[in-house]
Amino acid sequence: MCNVLVTKKLPGNWIDYLKRECNVTLWEDIYPPPKEWILNNIEDKDGILITLTEKIDKEIIDRAKNLKVISTYSVGYDHIDIKYAKSRGIIVTYTPEVLTDATADLVFGLILAVARRICEGDSLIRKGEWKTSWYPTFMLGTEVHGKTLGIIGMGRIGKALVKRAKGFDMRIIYNSRRKHEEVDAEHVDLDYLLENSDYVVITVDLNESTYHLINEDRLKKMKRSAFLINASRGQVVDEKALIKALQEGWIKGAGLDVFEIEPLPKDSPLLKLNNVVLTPHLGSATVETREKMAEIAVKNLLLVLKGEKPIYEVQ
Repeated sequence: MCNVLVTKKLPGNWIDYLKRECNVTLWEDIYPPPKEWILNNIEDKDGILITLTEKIDKEIIDRAKNLKVISTYSVGYDHIDIKYAKSRGIIVTYTPEVLTDATADLVFGLILAVARRICEGDSLIRKGEWKTSWYPTFMLGTEVHGKTLGIIGMGRIGKALVKRAKGFDMRIIYNSRRKHEEVDAEHVDLDYLLENSDYVVITVDLNESTYHLINEDRLKKMKRSAFLINASRGQVVDEKALIKALQEGWIKGAGLDVFEIEPLPKDSPLLKLNNVVLTPHLGSATVETREKMAEIAVKNLLLVLKGEKPIYEVQ
């Protein structure tokens, strides 16, 4: 039987499924395994199944003498040294598409929550601070219907957002490296998007060109009435600049599912701001999506070990 390393428990029965096919070494804790644990256990492994929190670098790859496949339980793969893995003949697989709708739903949830001050209202009631039932200027939020949505990136999630925005009769503009003729939205340059959007949503991958794509200069281009929504990668946004923008009113608010450091540090100024909604990296966090991701990650791993083509391979 093949030997595989798994760095997290998976939802459903997919670890048991994997154990029927392979000898499995599993990290049992909910916290990421130390790099030393991976180094100590990977030398004889034919495959490894990881998540976003495990960094697979040259040192780990060099220790893995028999490694044939790295299967990541994620759509992103910036935590893997792809170039070096491929130079060693190691196939890298991932789990795209299946989490598209769940993530797009969460993005719209963040838009509605921050624009309509839903979390503020919930907190007000729980603290016993709701003093009168209703008055004309109480807890005024911002419309979503009919506003302009600017999408940075037009991959699977961007396209799913277009469909949802149509239901809110929004004007949709987007910026991406190329124009997508099949998308019913207007392709614009980034400056125009920032200057004209009521809601700016980030859907790009993290790479050298997108690191701190949203910085101080670009935040200052946004409307003072606009909101920034990020459910892609935390490092795409310069968090210090965003905090300053929220504190000083360069923009009206933000909805964030990802952060430069995760978990978010307890002393982060974001925790003290009422004009930001924070969620703990929940983009794909539905029972249906996470179980499907587990199925794909396990099957990707096994298909490669059997000498077959995986469902999704990083090209």
